[in-house]
Amino acid sequence: MKGKTRAASTGPAKKTGRPTSGLPPYDPQLALLVKQPPDGDGWLHEVKLDGFRIGCAVERGRATLLSRRRHDWSAEFPALVAAAGRLDARSALLDGELAAVAPDGRTSLHAMHDGATIAYFVFDLLHLDGEDLSGQPIEQRKALLRRLLGGRPLAPFRYVEHLVGGGPAFFAEACRHRLEGIVSKAAGSAYRPGARNATWQKSKCVLRQEFVIGGYERSAVGGLGAIWLGYHDRRGRLCFAGKAGTGFQREAGPLLATFGKLERGAPPFAQGLPTGFRVRDAVWIEPRIVCEVAFMEWTHHGHIRHASYQGLRPDKEARDVIREVARRSPPLPAHLR
Repeated sequence: MKGKTRAASTGPAKKTGRPTSGLPPYDPQLALLVKQPPDGDGWLHEVKLDGFRIGCAVERGRATLLSRRRHDWSAEFPALVAAAGRLDARSALLDGELAAVAPDGRTSLHAMHDGATIAYFVFDLLHLDGEDLSGQPIEQRKALLRRLLGGRPLAPFRYVEHLVGGGPAFFAEACRHRLEGIVSKAAGSAYRPGARNATWQKSKCVLRQEFVIGGYERSAVGGLGAIWLGYHDRRGRLCFAGKAGTGFQREAGPLLATFGKLERGAPPFAQGLPTGFRVRDAVWIEPRIVCEVAFMEWTHHGHIRHASYQGLRPDKEARDVIREVARRSPPLPAHLR
Protein backbone atom coordinates (compact mmCIF):
# COMPACT_ATOMS: atom_id res chain seq x y z
CA MET A 1 0.00 0.00 0.00
CA LYS A 2 1.15 3.54 -0.66
CA GLY A 3 0.61 6.18 2.00
CA LYS A 4 1.52 9.83 2.09
CA THR A 5 1.38 12.45 4.79
CA ARG A 6 2.20 16.14 4.56
CA ALA A 7 5.71 16.90 5.79
CA ALA A 8 4.80 19.82 8.02
CA SER A 9 1.27 18.81 8.90
CA THR A 10 0.44 18.27 12.53
CA GLY A 11 -1.48 15.18 11.41
CA PRO A 12 -4.99 14.22 10.45
CA ALA A 13 -7.90 16.41 11.40
CA LYS A 14 -8.36 16.15 15.17
CA LYS A 15 -11.54 14.18 14.97
CA THR A 16 -11.75 11.92 17.98
CA GLY A 17 -12.12 8.34 16.86
CA ARG A 18 -13.76 5.66 18.94
CA PRO A 19 -14.14 1.95 18.34
CA THR A 20 -17.63 0.88 17.43
CA SER A 21 -20.07 0.23 20.27
CA GLY A 22 -19.16 -3.39 20.99
CA LEU A 23 -15.44 -2.74 21.47
CA PRO A 24 -13.53 -1.14 24.36
CA PRO A 25 -11.63 2.15 23.88
CA TYR A 26 -8.15 1.89 22.37
CA ASP A 27 -5.79 2.73 25.24
CA PRO A 28 -2.38 1.22 24.37
CA GLN A 29 0.03 -0.26 26.87
CA LEU A 30 3.36 1.58 26.86
CA ALA A 31 6.91 0.27 27.30
CA LEU A 32 9.37 1.38 29.97
CA LEU A 33 12.75 2.57 28.66
CA VAL A 34 15.66 0.52 30.10
CA LYS A 35 19.41 0.56 29.52
CA GLN A 36 19.70 -3.14 28.69
CA PRO A 37 17.07 -5.72 27.77
CA PRO A 38 16.17 -8.40 30.33
CA ASP A 39 17.77 -11.83 30.02
CA GLY A 40 16.27 -15.27 30.53
CA ASP A 41 13.53 -17.36 28.95
CA GLY A 42 10.77 -15.46 30.72
CA TRP A 43 10.74 -12.78 28.03
CA LEU A 44 9.51 -12.39 24.45
CA HIS A 45 11.52 -9.98 22.31
CA GLU A 46 10.33 -8.08 19.23
CA VAL A 47 12.08 -5.63 16.92
CA LYS A 48 11.25 -2.02 17.84
CA LEU A 49 9.51 -0.35 14.91
CA ASP A 50 9.95 3.22 13.72
CA GLY A 51 6.45 4.47 12.97
CA PHE A 52 3.11 5.50 14.47
CA ARG A 53 1.30 3.46 17.13
CA ILE A 54 -2.13 2.60 15.75
CA GLY A 55 -5.08 0.59 16.98
CA CYS A 56 -7.38 -1.06 14.44
CA ALA A 57 -11.02 -1.57 15.47
CA VAL A 58 -13.15 -3.80 13.25
CA GLU A 59 -16.85 -4.54 13.56
CA ARG A 60 -19.20 -6.03 10.95
CA GLY A 61 -16.74 -5.49 8.13
CA ARG A 62 -16.02 -1.83 8.93
CA ALA A 63 -12.66 -0.71 10.29
CA THR A 64 -11.46 2.39 12.16
CA LEU A 65 -7.82 3.34 12.67
CA LEU A 66 -7.12 5.02 16.01
CA SER A 67 -4.00 6.90 17.04
CA ARG A 68 -2.54 6.79 20.52
CA ARG A 69 -4.44 10.04 21.16
CA ARG A 70 -7.62 8.31 19.88
CA HIS A 71 -7.87 10.42 16.75
CA ASP A 72 -9.41 8.80 13.70
CA TRP A 73 -6.74 8.17 11.05
CA SER A 74 -8.93 6.05 8.78
CA ALA A 75 -9.10 8.62 5.98
CA GLU A 76 -5.30 8.85 5.83
CA PHE A 77 -4.83 5.13 5.07
CA PRO A 78 -7.84 3.85 3.09
CA ALA A 79 -6.07 0.73 1.79
CA LEU A 80 -5.42 -0.47 5.33
CA VAL A 81 -9.03 0.22 6.29
CA ALA A 82 -10.23 -1.81 3.29
CA ALA A 83 -7.92 -4.73 4.13
CA ALA A 84 -8.97 -4.70 7.80
CA GLY A 85 -12.60 -5.00 6.73
CA ARG A 86 -11.74 -8.34 5.09
CA LEU A 87 -10.48 -9.95 8.29
CA ASP A 88 -12.36 -13.09 9.27
CA ALA A 89 -13.86 -11.65 12.45
CA ARG A 90 -17.21 -10.22 13.50
CA SER A 91 -15.32 -7.76 15.71
CA ALA A 92 -11.69 -7.25 16.69
CA LEU A 93 -9.34 -4.70 18.26
CA LEU A 94 -5.72 -4.99 17.14
CA ASP A 95 -2.61 -3.14 18.32
CA GLY A 96 0.36 -2.36 16.13
CA GLU A 97 2.64 0.13 14.44
CA LEU A 98 2.03 1.82 11.10
CA ALA A 99 5.38 2.34 9.40
CA ALA A 100 7.09 2.97 6.09
CA VAL A 101 9.23 0.05 4.90
CA ALA A 102 12.63 0.73 3.34
CA PRO A 103 14.00 -1.55 0.58
CA ASP A 104 16.26 -3.29 3.11
CA GLY A 105 13.25 -4.16 5.29
CA ARG A 106 13.86 -1.59 8.01
CA THR A 107 11.09 0.77 9.10
CA SER A 108 11.50 4.53 8.85
CA LEU A 109 9.52 7.43 10.28
CA HIS A 110 11.31 9.72 7.80
CA ALA A 111 9.96 7.80 4.81
CA MET A 112 6.34 8.21 5.95
CA HIS A 113 6.39 11.59 4.19
CA ASP A 114 7.73 10.32 0.87
CA GLY A 115 4.94 8.09 -0.43
CA ALA A 116 6.87 4.97 0.56
CA THR A 117 5.34 1.53 0.98
CA ILE A 118 3.38 1.47 4.23
CA ALA A 119 2.74 -1.62 6.33
CA TYR A 120 0.76 -2.24 9.50
CA PHE A 121 2.93 -4.31 11.83
CA VAL A 122 0.53 -6.00 14.26
CA PHE A 123 1.80 -7.37 17.58
CA ASP A 124 -1.26 -7.78 19.82
CA LEU A 125 -4.94 -8.71 19.76
CA LEU A 126 -7.03 -7.20 22.55
CA HIS A 127 -10.57 -8.19 21.63
CA LEU A 128 -12.04 -10.78 19.27
CA ASP A 129 -15.66 -11.64 18.44
CA GLY A 130 -17.05 -10.23 21.66
CA GLU A 131 -14.35 -11.67 23.94
CA ASP A 132 -11.96 -9.47 25.92
CA LEU A 133 -8.48 -10.98 25.49
CA SER A 134 -6.50 -8.38 27.44
CA GLY A 135 -6.29 -10.56 30.56
CA GLN A 136 -4.97 -13.60 28.70
CA PRO A 137 -1.21 -14.35 28.50
CA ILE A 138 0.61 -12.57 25.72
CA GLU A 139 1.58 -15.88 24.07
CA GLN A 140 -2.09 -16.80 23.72
CA ARG A 141 -3.04 -13.38 22.36
CA LYS A 142 -0.30 -13.57 19.75
CA ALA A 143 -1.30 -17.10 18.72
CA LEU A 144 -4.87 -15.91 18.16
CA LEU A 145 -3.56 -12.90 16.25
CA ARG A 146 -1.49 -15.08 13.93
CA ARG A 147 -4.52 -17.30 13.30
CA LEU A 148 -6.69 -14.25 12.56
CA LEU A 149 -4.24 -12.93 9.98
CA GLY A 150 -4.18 -16.37 8.33
CA GLY A 151 -1.47 -18.29 6.53
CA ARG A 152 -1.43 -16.04 3.48
CA PRO A 153 -0.06 -12.49 3.74
CA LEU A 154 -2.86 -9.93 3.93
CA ALA A 155 -1.24 -6.73 2.68
CA PRO A 156 -0.57 -4.31 4.29
CA PHE A 157 -0.82 -6.39 7.51
CA ARG A 158 2.39 -7.92 8.84
CA TYR A 159 2.50 -10.12 11.93
CA VAL A 160 5.32 -9.16 14.31
CA GLU A 161 7.39 -12.23 15.11
CA HIS A 162 9.14 -12.65 18.45
CA LEU A 163 12.08 -14.48 19.98
CA VAL A 164 11.87 -16.20 23.37
CA GLY A 165 14.89 -15.52 25.59
CA GLY A 166 18.31 -14.27 24.55
CA GLY A 167 17.42 -10.59 24.96
CA PRO A 168 20.97 -9.14 25.16
CA ALA A 169 22.14 -11.07 22.09
CA PHE A 170 19.01 -10.12 20.15
CA PHE A 171 19.52 -6.47 21.11
CA ALA A 172 23.16 -6.55 19.95
CA GLU A 173 22.09 -8.03 16.63
CA ALA A 174 19.38 -5.40 16.20
CA CYS A 175 21.91 -2.62 16.77
CA ARG A 176 24.38 -4.24 14.35
CA HIS A 177 21.71 -4.07 11.66
CA ARG A 178 21.06 -0.38 12.50
CA LEU A 179 17.57 -0.98 13.86
CA GLU A 180 16.02 1.33 16.45
CA GLY A 181 16.11 -1.30 19.20
CA ILE A 182 13.90 -4.03 20.66
CA VAL A 183 10.81 -4.35 22.84
CA SER A 184 10.81 -7.05 25.53
CA LYS A 185 7.53 -8.39 26.95
CA ALA A 186 7.16 -10.60 30.00
CA ALA A 187 5.97 -14.12 29.20
CA GLY A 188 2.54 -14.84 30.62
CA SER A 189 1.70 -11.16 31.09
CA ALA A 190 -1.68 -9.56 30.55
CA TYR A 191 -2.22 -6.41 28.50
CA ARG A 192 -2.43 -3.30 30.68
CA PRO A 193 -4.20 -0.47 28.86
CA GLY A 194 -2.59 2.92 29.30
CA ALA A 195 0.10 1.62 31.65
CA ARG A 196 3.88 1.98 31.42
CA ASN A 197 5.32 -0.76 33.63
CA ALA A 198 7.96 -3.46 33.91
CA THR A 199 6.09 -6.06 31.86
CA TRP A 200 6.94 -4.19 28.63
CA GLN A 201 10.46 -2.77 28.31
CA LYS A 202 12.15 -1.02 25.38
CA SER A 203 15.89 -0.88 24.73
CA LYS A 204 17.16 1.64 22.15
CA CYS A 205 20.32 1.33 20.07
CA VAL A 206 20.64 5.12 19.98
CA LEU A 207 18.96 7.61 22.25
CA ARG A 208 15.78 8.85 20.68
CA GLN A 209 12.63 10.52 21.93
CA GLU A 210 9.99 13.14 21.21
CA PHE A 211 10.55 16.85 21.83
CA VAL A 212 8.40 19.98 21.56
CA ILE A 213 9.57 22.54 19.02
CA GLY A 214 9.72 25.95 20.70
CA GLY A 215 11.72 27.96 18.17
CA TYR A 216 13.94 27.89 15.13
CA GLU A 217 16.83 29.63 13.40
CA ARG A 218 17.22 30.55 9.77
CA SER A 219 20.32 29.54 7.89
CA ALA A 220 22.70 32.02 6.25
CA VAL A 221 20.80 31.68 2.97
CA GLY A 222 17.37 32.12 4.56
CA GLY A 223 16.40 28.47 4.90
CA LEU A 224 15.87 26.47 8.09
CA GLY A 225 19.10 26.32 10.06
CA ALA A 226 18.10 24.69 13.34
CA ILE A 227 15.11 23.89 15.55
CA TRP A 228 14.98 24.60 19.27
CA LEU A 229 13.70 21.70 21.35
CA GLY A 230 12.13 21.22 24.75
CA TYR A 231 10.37 18.84 27.16
CA HIS A 232 8.12 19.32 30.17
CA ASP A 233 9.32 18.84 33.72
CA ARG A 234 7.24 17.53 36.62
CA ARG A 235 5.74 20.97 37.17
CA GLY A 236 4.65 21.21 33.56
CA ARG A 237 7.27 23.82 32.60
CA LEU A 238 8.87 23.62 29.15
CA CYS A 239 12.61 23.06 29.58
CA PHE A 240 15.10 23.80 26.82
CA ALA A 241 16.80 20.58 25.66
CA GLY A 242 19.07 21.80 22.88
CA LYS A 243 18.93 22.22 19.13
CA ALA A 244 18.83 19.98 16.08
CA GLY A 245 20.57 21.29 12.98
CA THR A 246 20.22 18.35 10.63
CA GLY A 247 17.73 15.79 9.36
CA PHE A 248 14.99 18.22 8.29
CA GLN A 249 16.41 19.41 4.97
CA ARG A 250 13.79 17.72 2.78
CA GLU A 251 11.00 19.17 4.93
CA ALA A 252 12.53 22.62 5.53
CA GLY A 253 10.12 24.59 3.31
CA PRO A 254 6.87 23.17 4.75
CA LEU A 255 8.27 23.36 8.28
CA LEU A 256 9.12 27.05 7.89
CA ALA A 257 5.64 27.72 6.54
CA THR A 258 4.09 26.02 9.58
CA PHE A 259 6.43 27.79 12.02
CA GLY A 260 5.53 31.17 10.48
CA LYS A 261 1.91 30.72 11.56
CA LEU A 262 2.90 30.05 15.17
CA GLU A 263 5.42 32.82 15.86
CA ARG A 264 5.39 34.58 19.22
CA GLY A 265 7.46 37.33 20.80
CA ALA A 266 8.77 35.61 23.94
CA PRO A 267 10.49 32.25 24.33
CA PRO A 268 8.19 29.43 25.50
CA PHE A 269 10.99 27.83 27.53
CA ALA A 270 10.86 28.37 31.30
CA GLN A 271 14.06 26.51 32.17
CA GLY A 272 17.50 25.81 30.74
CA LEU A 273 17.62 28.41 28.00
CA PRO A 274 21.19 29.50 27.16
CA THR A 275 22.16 33.16 27.34
CA GLY A 276 24.02 35.42 24.94
CA PHE A 277 24.07 35.89 21.21
CA ARG A 278 22.76 32.40 20.44
CA VAL A 279 19.34 33.24 21.86
CA ARG A 280 19.08 36.38 19.71
CA ASP A 281 19.28 34.15 16.62
CA ALA A 282 16.07 32.32 17.52
CA VAL A 283 12.54 32.92 16.31
CA TRP A 284 10.08 31.70 18.95
CA ILE A 285 6.92 29.76 18.18
CA GLU A 286 3.96 28.42 20.16
CA PRO A 287 5.02 25.03 21.64
CA ARG A 288 2.41 22.92 19.86
CA ILE A 289 4.42 20.79 17.45
CA VAL A 290 6.07 17.52 18.48
CA CYS A 291 8.93 15.92 16.57
CA GLU A 292 11.15 12.90 17.11
CA VAL A 293 14.89 13.37 17.47
CA ALA A 294 17.84 10.97 17.59
CA PHE A 295 20.88 12.02 19.62
CA MET A 296 24.07 10.71 21.20
CA GLU A 297 23.68 11.64 24.86
CA TRP A 298 22.37 14.03 27.52
CA THR A 299 24.93 16.49 28.90
CA HIS A 300 25.17 17.29 32.60
CA HIS A 301 23.45 20.59 31.75
CA GLY A 302 20.38 18.68 30.59
CA HIS A 303 20.93 19.28 26.88
CA ILE A 304 21.22 16.76 24.05
CA ARG A 305 24.31 16.34 21.84
CA HIS A 306 24.56 15.55 18.11
CA ALA A 307 20.81 15.79 17.60
CA SER A 308 19.18 14.82 14.31
CA TYR A 309 15.53 15.53 13.46
CA GLN A 310 13.68 12.34 12.45
CA GLY A 311 10.16 13.55 11.66
CA LEU A 312 7.01 15.09 13.06
CA ARG A 313 4.90 13.19 15.60
CA PRO A 314 1.29 14.26 15.02
CA ASP A 315 0.23 11.30 17.16
CA LYS A 316 1.70 12.88 20.30
CA GLU A 317 0.35 15.76 22.41
CA ALA A 318 2.90 18.48 23.19
CA ARG A 319 1.82 18.64 26.84
CA ASP A 320 2.68 14.93 27.29
CA VAL A 321 6.33 15.24 26.17
CA ILE A 322 8.74 14.66 29.06
CA ARG A 323 12.39 13.67 29.30
CA GLU A 324 12.79 9.91 28.98
CA VAL A 325 15.40 8.48 31.33
CA ALA A 326 16.74 4.97 30.80
CA ARG A 327 16.59 2.93 33.98
CA ARG A 328 18.01 -0.34 35.10
CA SER A 329 15.60 -3.17 34.32
CA PRO A 330 13.15 -3.10 37.24
CA PRO A 331 12.04 -6.29 38.99
CA LEU A 332 8.95 -8.01 37.69
CA PRO A 333 5.80 -8.19 39.80
CA ALA A 334 5.76 -11.23 42.07
CA HIS A 335 3.12 -13.10 40.05
CA LEU A 336 5.34 -12.99 36.95
CA ARG A 337 8.62 -14.09 38.53
